[in-house]
Amino acid sequence: MLTITKPSDNRVDIELRGSLDADMMRKGLEDLLSLSEGVTNGTMLYTIPEFALPTLEALGVELTMLPKMFGLLGKYDKCAVLTDAGWIRTAAEVEGALMPGLTIKAFPLDGTAAAEAWLAA
Repeated sequence: MLTITKPSDNRVDIELRGSLDADMMRKGLEDLLSLSEGVTNGTMLYTIPEFALPTLEALGVELTMLPKMFGLLGKYDKCAVLTDAGWIRTAAEVEGALMPGLTIKAFPLDGTAAAEAWLAA
């Protein structure tokens, strides 16, 4: 399941729970693109309570939408990732180091208050 919400004008929240099929991936990415319209200097809270690899078809959907997803890079300044999977926290921070203009910081799943404070700072 991939759920995207927009709690404020310049913030989106993403929750990834379990594996994604092509339809879930398409809907989630379309929601992210739609909810990101008009966002500037945005923040993102990405919560991953349980991770499973997406289906091959879902990865195909993500690849076809990749050009549109790159358009989001200039809209967001910070992304906080909440997960208990250490390898995902490491991968998120490495990804943040490689993406110009976007700072990604990872927190344990129970670190919501710290993540919220970091996003607000």
